[in-house]
Amino acid sequence: MNAAVRVENAVKIYGEGDTRVTALDDLTVSFERGKFTAIMGPSGSGKSTLLHCVAGLDSLTDGCVYIGDVCLGDLSDKALTLLRREKVGFIFQSFNLIPTLDAEENITLPIDIAGNDPDRAWFDTVVDTVGLRDRLSHRPSELSGGQQQRVAAARALVSRPEIIFADEPSGNLDSKSSAELLGVMRRAVDEFGQTIVMVTHDAHAASYADRVVFLADGKQSGELIDPTADRILEHLKSLGG
Repeated sequence: MNAAVRVENAVKIYGEGDTRVTALDDLTVSFERGKFTAIMGPSGSGKSTLLHCVAGLDSLTDGCVYIGDVCLGDLSDKALTLLRREKVGFIFQSFNLIPTLDAEENITLPIDIAGNDPDRAWFDTVVDTVGLRDRLSHRPSELSGGQQQRVAAARALVSRPEIIFADEPSGNLDSKSSAELLGVMRRAVDEFGQTIVMVTHDAHAASYADRVVFLADGKQSGELIDPTADRILEHLKSLGG
């Protein structure tokens, strides 16, 4: 497997003594470049912890996360911030848009912060892919939830990151908006070779992925390739999720 991200012997422990919780328990898993992977599991399985650690938003207690050949644990805070800015895109459930900026300004924000100029041809491709051409001058308050999340998806794509991490990206959307967003993510993988890793509790959302990795009690508990919603639900039932 040509891994964009790999996790080796990952351990994440919160608290001490009676409140000690092992969220990740000696987990080793890889996420293939140019593929769409979903992470699923029951509540408390460690899926959000895993996403935050592989994205460099949280650190492991033991083990290592590699983005490419770089172990995140070896980086200074400054180097880690730079790596996240240059190589990683994020799509969160809560959109995380700046209310005073219009859609175009929100989309180009990471590039602007880095002091770079957007590639206009790529910007146009992304905007047309997410279907926001006629909404670029609108502020978030003037957009529907689905449109706001597509702005967030465009923001993640426009800097051409090596990998996009998505945390329950369709969680706040109705079924139509959810399908539109997931369709955009699927196209980004199929047409642009993007790598996406998504945490979701939704079997229908996960069925858009090439592969589903299941977690239980901080360990991997199986996976599905070319999943369907029915097969995902069957597997989750076996985990008690």
